[in-house]
Amino acid sequence: MKISIGNDHAGPDYKKAIVKYLEDKGYEVINHGTDTFDSVDYPDFVHPVATDVENGTADFGIIICGSGNGVAMTANKHQKVRAALCWTKEISALARQHNNANIISIPARFTAIHQAVDMVDTFLNTAFEGGRHQQRVDKISC
Repeated sequence: MKISIGNDHAGPDYKKAIVKYLEDKGYEVINHGTDTFDSVDYPDFVHPVATDVENGTADFGIIICGSGNGVAMTANKHQKVRAALCWTKEISALARQHNNANIISIPARFTAIHQAVDMVDTFLNTAFEGGRHQQRVDKISC
């Protein structure tokens, strides 16, 4: 499975820990994020992740910024992308189960690194339930 990841200056340490976790689990990682804490514009790192998910180059995406909001808003401009802002494992599970989210957005300034790794684990290992949720997901795109 391929995972695309992108982050701004709030997330290099988060990305490093998440990439290590993913690679240790045998995932292939496409890294679009910055490795420095120098201020950058998050859309420059999020659009490539969303494009990877949109065109099938990656199965899932992970995006990280300070609040998680800017990156989620950016990713959700892409067709076929359902980016979910998550701050607990439970929300990560529901994003997959009920919304069939394909990108997880992580707020680095409001979660610890170990929580972020746990959320990614939950996100990637939770299946979409379909059923009544499918008809709702089908109504999301414009």
